[in-house]
Amino acid sequence: MEDTTSFLPREEAKPSRCPDNSAFKQQRLPAWKPQLTIASVLSTFFLTGAFCLTVGVCLVLAANSVREIQIDYSDKCSDCSKLRENSSNWNKECHCSVNFTLKEDILGDVFMYYGLQNFYQNHRRYVMSRSDAQLLGRNVNIQRSYCAPFSTYRNGTPMAPCGAIANSMFNDTIDLFYNRNSSVIQVPLLKTGNSWWTDKNVKFRNPELYNLSSAFAGTARPPYWQKPVYLLDEEDERNNGYVNDDFIVWMRVSAFATFRNLYRRVRRVRHFAQGLPAGNYTFQISYNFPVTRFKGRKHVILSTVVWSGGSNPFLGIAYLVSGTAAILTGFVITGIHLKLRKKKTYFQKH
Repeated sequence: MEDTTSFLPREEAKPSRCPDNSAFKQQRLPAWKPQLTIASVLSTFFLTGAFCLTVGVCLVLAANSVREIQIDYSDKCSDCSKLRENSSNWNKECHCSVNFTLKEDILGDVFMYYGLQNFYQNHRRYVMSRSDAQLLGRNVNIQRSYCAPFSTYRNGTPMAPCGAIANSMFNDTIDLFYNRNSSVIQVPLLKTGNSWWTDKNVKFRNPELYNLSSAFAGTARPPYWQKPVYLLDEEDERNNGYVNDDFIVWMRVSAFATFRNLYRRVRRVRHFAQGLPAGNYTFQISYNFPVTRFKGRKHVILSTVVWSGGSNPFLGIAYLVSGTAAILTGFVITGIHLKLRKKKTYFQKH
């Protein structure tokens, strides 16, 4: 009988699902498997602890070397505070002065900060209440942004800049005077160069028009502002609009209710070439920012900086705590190891 199987078509061989026979796919690459001995474990803990303690001590010493003076002017300007609580007095000026004494010279670069207490910038709706496209100088429809209710007025005029963050911008004006003998010398302060390069060149830009007042035509200032955005700095035209340093610093919201923002830097010329000399000083404050309703406080801080930053010992304390914990853990492991070895020796003898 004739064999007919040879005429049937053969099935094609299916591709294999096995990985290639390579060292990588077959997991035959050389690997380093550390052997955790008591010597390596203890040396790791003690060396890590010693490193953290050393760094922590350096950071704490550096933070303690910062010269800083903080003046609370909330109560000393109480009359102005009462005036500002009534919103109908927004166009009335109110000034107050605070005297203080430096017992020792503050040498080096001196920075002036304003501090706020009990002002919560970390609320979700507050943080989102801004238009990044508008702050880049683009012509956008801010009604579609998260700026509401600080987006447009009832007549439809858009606010520039819009949002709750911009509307609540800190607007006290603080000047520093040095009382030398019988004369009063105003301390020269720098109001530019206080923001980051990325803020000035990436995140904030003015509309591309030669005249800023024409660029912001058809817009209005936020309700709590006393000036339009293109007149924030009447002395320096380049420090106006969305690239104003005070505005940029304020738009960088804080994560905590008590915070400080950089306001000015002392210009080191003439009597202040080495810093602030010891003597009597006066803060002249144009009071515009109310804090009574939310039970807040306002401060002016004069401070120097070191290689690790300002007067903030938190990072140094964190290193000290971590180093202490690592060394204590090393001693505990040493005790457990000696106890177990002693017990093992005892059972071997018996």
